[in-house]
Amino acid sequence: MTVTRAPIDRGRFSNKTVFIMAAIGSAVGLGNIWRFPYVAYEGGGGAFILPYLVALLVAGIPLLLLDYAIGHSQRGSAPLAFARISRKLEWIGWWQVAICVVIAVYYAAILAWSTQYIGFSFTQAWGEDPEGFLFGEFLQAADNEVTLQFVPAVLIPMAIIWIVTIAVMALGVQKGIGATSVVFIPVLLLAFGALVVQALSLPGAIEGLETLFAPNWAALLDPAVWASAFGQIFFSLSVGFGIMITYASYVGRKVDMTGSAFVVGFANSGFELLAGIGVFSALGFLAQASGAAVADVVAAGIGLAFVAFPAIISQAPLGALLGVLFFTSLVLAGFTSLVSILEVVISAVRDKLELGRVQATLVVTVPMAAVSILLFSTTSGVLVLDIADYFINRFGILLVALVAMLAIAWGVRRVPSLAEHMSRYGSIRLGRWWVVLVTGITPALIAIMLVLELVTAVTTPYGGYPTWMLAVFGWGTAGAALIAGILLSIPKWKATTPLDAPQHDEEVIR
Repeated sequence: MTVTRAPIDRGRFSNKTVFIMAAIGSAVGLGNIWRFPYVAYEGGGGAFILPYLVALLVAGIPLLLLDYAIGHSQRGSAPLAFARISRKLEWIGWWQVAICVVIAVYYAAILAWSTQYIGFSFTQAWGEDPEGFLFGEFLQAADNEVTLQFVPAVLIPMAIIWIVTIAVMALGVQKGIGATSVVFIPVLLLAFGALVVQALSLPGAIEGLETLFAPNWAALLDPAVWASAFGQIFFSLSVGFGIMITYASYVGRKVDMTGSAFVVGFANSGFELLAGIGVFSALGFLAQASGAAVADVVAAGIGLAFVAFPAIISQAPLGALLGVLFFTSLVLAGFTSLVSILEVVISAVRDKLELGRVQATLVVTVPMAAVSILLFSTTSGVLVLDIADYFINRFGILLVALVAMLAIAWGVRRVPSLAEHMSRYGSIRLGRWWVVLVTGITPALIAIMLVLELVTAVTTPYGGYPTWMLAVFGWGTAGAALIAGILLSIPKWKATTPLDAPQHDEEVIR
């Protein structure tokens, strides 16, 4: 007697709105809040809007549309989608999966820090020296060495973050990811909107906004400004490393994917502009309160979130409320992004091994949580995080996106057929303009960015870290992701996994 295996339900978003919310949740992350304001300021203030919009329209949305087209047409995770386009391209999908593994294990640490700082906002635990508190009492950061000495203040919230995340992932595409996004994104907008209103009411807010938006037109002649604009768009939209391919595979055949891409792209940019207003209003207050120029207090990344903002909270009226709103926004934005990153890995493992949702979630997330906690809740966690984040973003995400675009455009020449697929039910037709962008202009721009980043990384060792640390946690991590992608593509798919894309919605369940 032959036993027929029951088909595996990959799951799907219940409607277009849920999909858009999930996509926005992935795109709107920590970089929107703590990176864009600084990049815009450094790039010419108000004048930066021009290269930023050009980057959005020429690179960001076209690449987002390409990810959507791959996932929506092939109905699979990143590795399965690439394998269905051509078996020779499967390794690119696994490369994207490996990159997501790296990002997820350190991303959870930043969420743990932000969670702790919600409570610190009430007590102003950082005292008179927010920077000393962050790297000293709180993170107990080691001095350019790797240790396995745990920091309880980080370990406990990290464990909680992972438990909650695993529960959400186990619930599935709609009940877990979709439901979380539908709740978290409106709450994020309300929380950050309230923060912006409060920041605008602070003394010195206008000076901060004038510093941000005063146009420096001469900056437009600097190629580095244009490169930073394209970099910001690229990193903030969650394109190029499997997330949007995976999400698009969960959407019905007749959904307007082209219109959805423009909604997600402009929603992401709108939030970044809102972040710029809120952050620089607060920095304007800090400058006035400390008797310094706004330019002297501007910061980005960890420095903005965990040093500059605590200083603002300590001096601002209703500072505790400002802190709760800011760090809650970081947690909400970061959590929806973490969920999307993990889904790339879980979806790939499910497709390859044909596992159930809960089983695949545990197989993926438990080992990742263990590595995350063992490595990033230690005194060397912040150092490793800083290095890994820098290199995996530039020589992981940028490089795999370039390789994927060239492979699809020139290796298998599938861009015209993908344009036809997206235009079939899309409100915006992907004509020759899109084909020209994704086959020539966008990859050329990414290649230029990569060269500039490579020159910088080689000539100026990042962060002043020891060479061995950059080699192991920087170049080594980026290289390991590529090697993992190649190795993971070697095992064959199960005979029950069709390598031809399903042609009808009902075939999403296989």
